[in-house]
Amino acid sequence: MIPLVKLAKLSPRHRLRKAALVLGEIERTLMAGPEAENAVELRRYASSLAALLAGDEEALPSTRRAAEPLTAATGALTPAEFLRALDSFRHELLARTGQAPADWDLIDPATGRPDTGARRVAAGTRAYLEDLRSPFNVGTIFRTAEAFGIEEIVLSPDCADPRHPRAERSAMGAVDLVPWRREELSFLRDAGAAGEGPVFALELGGTPIGDFRFSPRGIVVIGSEELGVSPEARRLCDGGIVSIPMFGAKGSLNAAVAFGIVAYAWASSRRN
Repeated sequence: MIPLVKLAKLSPRHRLRKAALVLGEIERTLMAGPEAENAVELRRYASSLAALLAGDEEALPSTRRAAEPLTAATGALTPAEFLRALDSFRHELLARTGQAPADWDLIDPATGRPDTGARRVAAGTRAYLEDLRSPFNVGTIFRTAEAFGIEEIVLSPDCADPRHPRAERSAMGAVDLVPWRREELSFLRDAGAAGEGPVFALELGGTPIGDFRFSPRGIVVIGSEELGVSPEARRLCDGGIVSIPMFGAKGSLNAAVAFGIVAYAWASSRRN
């Protein structure tokens, strides 16, 4: 932990950046639980750091307000309240230094290493990602697939790499939990011929999701952000096309968001 005396000697902007990093590490440790190692010491340090920054003559009123809960007596807040106050103050510091965090910069609420053996999957459920270019979307789809029990993700040769730093950050560890591989489009034809369940596409112009009959097994095809599911892939979708009714002027959804809606509907159909 950086001594407060040393932090006080840094330039104001450098001090805020360094303080945000330090508070992020403290937050990760405390999120492991109220009994985390050195929890009392870390809370005391965070409170002292907040007091230091709030006392800076250049501190904005918003910074002073965000620091107030932390600068109270260390026992005045429950562990959960302290964590929320700490998170708010850290994001205030990030905003002060012009850092707008992306989703992959946020702290994973599951701080420990997940038990891969505890993962429950729906056997025979897979997602085929056809030429998705955004590592963020690929990582988010991995995280969503893990949450809804998709057994495996198959990527086209030109799909973004799940090991890209942005994909791994948005996946929050799910790349290591959900089995994945790369296959040509012919994989869809071969899987259908082998009786591994229907192949269906998530695309516009199909059956509304509320009326679509999901099979317990199968493969959902997610097309690229720009062009959607290719005509070649459509011809291989013997299970039809599922669509999400929309009512806005734009009439479109982010690919990862759309997958989340379909993954939930598919999981719900299995429960029912």
